[in-house]
Amino acid sequence: MDEDSRYEAVRSRDARFDGEFFFAVETTGIYCRPSCPAVTPKRRNVRFFATAAAAQGSGFRACRRCRPDAVPGSAAWNVRADVVGRAVRLIGDGIVDREGVAGLASRLGYSARQVQRQLTAELGAGPVALARAQRAHTAQVLLQTTELPITEIAFAAGFASVRQFNDTVRAVYASTPSEVRAAAPRGGRSAGRTATPSAGIPLRLAHRGPYQAGAVFDLLAQEAVPGIEEVSGPAGNRTYRRTLRLPHGTAIVAVEEAPGEGAGQGRAAHPGGWLDARLHLTDLRDLTTAVQRLRRLFDLDADPYAVDERLGADARLAPLVAARPGLRSPGAADADELAVRALVGPRRAEELVRRYGKALDAPCGSLTHLFPEAAVLAGAEPRGPLGALTTALADGAVRLDPGADRDEAHGALLSVPGLDARTIAVIRTRALGDPDVGPPGADTPDSWRPWRSYALQHLRAAGELDQ
Repeated sequence: MDEDSRYEAVRSRDARFDGEFFFAVETTGIYCRPSCPAVTPKRRNVRFFATAAAAQGSGFRACRRCRPDAVPGSAAWNVRADVVGRAVRLIGDGIVDREGVAGLASRLGYSARQVQRQLTAELGAGPVALARAQRAHTAQVLLQTTELPITEIAFAAGFASVRQFNDTVRAVYASTPSEVRAAAPRGGRSAGRTATPSAGIPLRLAHRGPYQAGAVFDLLAQEAVPGIEEVSGPAGNRTYRRTLRLPHGTAIVAVEEAPGEGAGQGRAAHPGGWLDARLHLTDLRDLTTAVQRLRRLFDLDADPYAVDERLGADARLAPLVAARPGLRSPGAADADELAVRALVGPRRAEELVRRYGKALDAPCGSLTHLFPEAAVLAGAEPRGPLGALTTALADGAVRLDPGADRDEAHGALLSVPGLDARTIAVIRTRALGDPDVGPPGADTPDSWRPWRSYALQHLRAAGELDQ
């Protein structure tokens, strides 16, 4: 989009572009999402930014009315396979907080200087600024949904010091941390401010456009592995719960199928909404990482308008798209786990959990274990395709993390004995989040590109393709 097109989106308060770009008003010093309900500023006073971090870096503070930092992520970063897209995914997963810019650059195979230059040139902000904006949003969530002491929140959000935390919150929100806490929305305050770490952190996982939650929950229910996952409740009001292994600890997460207020399910519906979630973390530093992994699992940063427009132009897919607008292509909460499960199937996966999974210190209902790590499986069952895959995952010969190069990972998977093309296609679609995978033997014309993964989801949902 050029700047005139962006301004038209702002003028029409078009929520389809929330998260795709941000605009700032020079006369007020505030930046907003395109759908902000405030009076549209004059064109001459508006500046556009690719990221919230770039707006913050230029001295603008977040609008308190539209909360631009709470929008879905740009769909581009999940689609793109270049170094910028890979870097953004890694930053979202918390790599800069855990390993610094040097760690990010090492995972990408570039120098820190090259990564800084490429991100700044395209996004208007480098890796430190992008991570800082993410930390500020995490801090806001913790301030407004928990009763944790402010000092604990500072370090839980990833800040190196309380002073850095205070300075960042003031710069981004033009308020002190205490003022941000006091400004919690009234509805969220009654439900969320009473939350404690033991009760979990309530969150709204935002998405753009219509969202076919039923199809996603159907798939999760079909695939659920006892001990680490469960789907409960009647259709339309189900809850998905699972355990997660995270960098600093573990988590039990729950996501509700029932859409949030305004979460549209059809073409005439509201252009966005959210899924309600609750996270029980053993270490609050893992909040950002856990949220990003749930977003990938539920494909919440997708652009359903772009997908439906392309696939809806195809004669075969048009009626399927019309019946299920906003159908998603689910990813994975743990890429290595997904790869193992794609290889061995659900029954064998349940056996692996039972035999080698780590038991939770505090089981929660039917959730009793974490899925076994690749290194544990490689040592316990070193033979056959399972041993070959888990050894490759454990020693880094196959990388499936958010910053992995998809083509390189595909080539590495091809070299693993016992992996067939169909399994590799599943891993590429789910673990690597590739939106354009055509499995072997499936009729996937080029006219469906770059959304062949979504096209196949439509065919499966309509019963025209095997699960």
